[in-house]
Amino acid sequence: MVYNNSQYINFNITDLPVALLPDESSPPWNNKGDSGWQLTAASLVCLQSVPGLVILYGGMVKKKWAVNSAFMALYAFAAVLLCWVLWAHHMSFGTKLCSIVGMPDFALTQNFLLIPSRDGYMPMANYVYYQFGFAAITVILLAGSLLGRMNFFAWMMFVPLWLTLCYTIGAFTIWGGGFLEPAIIDYAGGFVIHLSSGVAGFTAAYWVGPRHTHDRQNFPPNNIIHMLAGAGFLWMGWTGFNGGAPFSVNEIASLAVVNTHICTATSLLVWVSLDMFFYKKSSVIGAIQGMITGLVCITPGAGVVCPWAAIIMGTLSGSLPWYTMMVLHRKSAFFQSVDDTLGVFHTHAVAGILGGLLSGIFAKPSLLKLMYGEGTSYGPGLVYVIFNGSDFRDGLKQMGIQVAGAAFITVWNAVVTSLICILIGRIVNLRMNEEDLEIGDAAAHGEKAYALWGDGDQKLPTSLRLHISPRLPSICGRQYL
Repeated sequence: MVYNNSQYINFNITDLPVALLPDESSPPWNNKGDSGWQLTAASLVCLQSVPGLVILYGGMVKKKWAVNSAFMALYAFAAVLLCWVLWAHHMSFGTKLCSIVGMPDFALTQNFLLIPSRDGYMPMANYVYYQFGFAAITVILLAGSLLGRMNFFAWMMFVPLWLTLCYTIGAFTIWGGGFLEPAIIDYAGGFVIHLSSGVAGFTAAYWVGPRHTHDRQNFPPNNIIHMLAGAGFLWMGWTGFNGGAPFSVNEIASLAVVNTHICTATSLLVWVSLDMFFYKKSSVIGAIQGMITGLVCITPGAGVVCPWAAIIMGTLSGSLPWYTMMVLHRKSAFFQSVDDTLGVFHTHAVAGILGGLLSGIFAKPSLLKLMYGEGTSYGPGLVYVIFNGSDFRDGLKQMGIQVAGAAFITVWNAVVTSLICILIGRIVNLRMNEEDLEIGDAAAHGEKAYALWGDGDQKLPTSLRLHISPRLPSICGRQYL
């Protein structure tokens, strides 16, 4: 979007406080308030991944997999950033190549990063940074399905391939000018981020194969307090996740933040209540799962639904994914055949579809107009069609578009993720070998999360030393063995 400076002609710029006056580094089109909030929101999104999901994954898995799980998240964050600025940003939001993807190009030059953003009154650099945070967390969420057995070399190849061939397609199709953008309601990524990560994670888990038999039967978290800390980063970081989506400090941003926390709190309480009713005991893990499903469910409609609708969405996101995870998963041979380590399919795919469909039901016409502007083709939420006496076909049409968007994202990610795994599997093993799976972090990285002997030394049994000693480095002049 190009901004015409003529809009400032009728305004006496000297009336502004000195701190708000434009200068060489802050041209008239740059709104300092919007720009400052966008940088803050983008940083909050990045903090959800590092350290948020790094801590959450590191604490949520069995002790012997803590380092590997945290490292998978850290590596993905770094790898996505380079891929994003080298080609993936333009594939997601650049010049249209076809109806599902943009042309790859660099997002590195001053001529590009310091022009007005495609959305909002701020430099393009803000937009690139914010959207990178979305891309990074999507890949890291996907990793939750693969913890405890994926070959790290295969993961290093998987991250750039999946970002390029899957994430960019969803982002361009729904947000970047693709065939779904003019009509589908996906405020901040219920489909682009959560449905895609849930489906792709489940698909990749099928191709990678299960964890070691002992791990699948007994996989207790190694540090529940760390889990709570990581979950806290995730929840509070969602303030920027949904609050930054309008690219402006406006009413929609404020409403989105409030709705996010209302839905999340409701979902957490519903999940815990169901645990207590059926299992006579609440759990921190269950509370975190309920928190995540609430965050995911509100995301596609956070800025376009009313707070009362957020409570309904939270109630459903705390109950339906609970049922699919705690009841259906245990009864279904299909779900049992795939080892989705952290249940990402339930917390992200199920909750993401649920939120996308509920957004098509509860989206308020006046809020859609504030978010997307006049003249857009977004239909009213089905509930407003019913109570306002509008043409019922408009509401059904919007629901049809929501279903079509969910179907496209699901099929594309299932098919392309399978092809990526098959390709990588012809180069390196997707799964670690059985002997390394028994050992865990020490075999994968030559490191352990906790030093139990000496001052930082890890003294391992002789059999283990023979197995991994060639891979163990010396740190600060002290050998592991």
